[in-house]
Amino acid sequence: MNGALASAPVLVPLLTAALTLALARRPRRQRAASMAGALLLLLCCALLLQGAVSGVVLETRFGGWLAPFAIAFRIDRAAALMLTVNAVLALAALAYPGRGGALGTPLGLPLAHGLLAGAGGAYATADLFNLYVWFEVMLIAALGLVVAGRRPAQLDAGLKYLVLNLFGTVLLLAAVAGLYGLTGQLNYAALGSALAGRGDDPLALLLGALLLVALLIKTGAFPFMFWLPAAYPVLSPPVQALFTALSTKVGAYALLRVLHEILPDATPAYATGLGWIAAATMLAGVMGAVYHYDMRRILAFHSVSQMGYILLAAALGGAAGIAAALFFSIHHILVKANLYLVAGLIARRAGHFDLRRIGGLARRDPALAILFGLSAAALVGFPPLSGFWAKLLVLREGFGQERYLWMALALFTSGLTLLSMAKIWIEAFWKPAPVSAAMTPDAAIPGPHPAGAWVACGALALLALAMGLMPGPLIGFLDTAAAAMAAPAAGKAP
Repeated sequence: MNGALASAPVLVPLLTAALTLALARRPRRQRAASMAGALLLLLCCALLLQGAVSGVVLETRFGGWLAPFAIAFRIDRAAALMLTVNAVLALAALAYPGRGGALGTPLGLPLAHGLLAGAGGAYATADLFNLYVWFEVMLIAALGLVVAGRRPAQLDAGLKYLVLNLFGTVLLLAAVAGLYGLTGQLNYAALGSALAGRGDDPLALLLGALLLVALLIKTGAFPFMFWLPAAYPVLSPPVQALFTALSTKVGAYALLRVLHEILPDATPAYATGLGWIAAATMLAGVMGAVYHYDMRRILAFHSVSQMGYILLAAALGGAAGIAAALFFSIHHILVKANLYLVAGLIARRAGHFDLRRIGGLARRDPALAILFGLSAAALVGFPPLSGFWAKLLVLREGFGQERYLWMALALFTSGLTLLSMAKIWIEAFWKPAPVSAAMTPDAAIPGPHPAGAWVACGALALLALAMGLMPGPLIGFLDTAAAAMAAPAAGKAP
């Protein structure tokens, strides 16, 4: 029973993908099957989280092989929590009604559940080669969602997405092959044991660097970030929400696992370089957000910028750095996904994503203004919202380690985040509405907001609000999860 439950984050989405594919010519039944699969996935992940709260670590091995040669799934506190948050987000995104977009095509929902399966496998796996396999599952499903409409902009974005991610795939596979040749192991724990004491081995350091660069490409870090602001704007709002939860965050989570379970002795050698990459990612992303006036591009560049904070926490390392990275990841999944969905509602009301052609929404739609303001304030980090605690955890650890320049750049980035969010507020909500403006071809049709959209956005906003108003239980849970993840590194510290 435990083995089946540990496999559920992959098996449930795969079965749902197969069922929705079979129902491709029956849209209503396909959507009903999709929602049922999403609900079942959330239930299974909630059971995994319940076990993790009790201290249970679920493991299962496929094929009858013994460790360390078996293909293994291992779900501890961190994995169970991330799986559950992703399941919540997936349910909200799939419940969000949209006209057109990838999810409106016959293959959209099967691809979305395929993306969920890939993310679930990446979170659950305890095997480096299978991490590569699940990333490939995600790549195939994500590429299908990017190019679903076959418009020139989508094909162009799909090409950029494919090229950069294939480059990351080649690096990842080369690193996996090299580490297997060096150690004869692929299991995380076995690799960590085999590499113990090799913190200054040039070959091990090179292979570790290749592995980290591959994962940085998957997270959209500088200077490999260009696929993200190219791909996100061509997606519909619910697919944007799925991508922000299932794409870059999986890469960041895998990077944490690699640093602390596979390469704990070598982590200090990578920390400084990773920290500067994180700082550059924050700045490059927020500069792009300040420059643009298309809401989709602003939010896409902010996805890059906010990943910089997560990578900065990973660079700080230790249990506190891991906990900060995980807290920030959860905050960003809920808040940023909601901003993508809210942007879809703004475009539906105004007929545009271009802020220069929108205005007056605060008077015309005050509920939408409140919903956007709450999520935007959380992204900036106003107390006591979730973004405040997420940034506080990073800043506290950074100042504690006397990384003053990194922390100054983080604070500067927060200031520019406030500027770009204020731009959306002023342009879309505060200034008077333009006299007339023709609708853009890819904008949603103006009209009243569907009830499902309010439910999806409201639920995410309430979860983010609860995370900010009552951060203690989550921080305590993550401290315990981070201590377990950092234990190998702590035990081998000089």
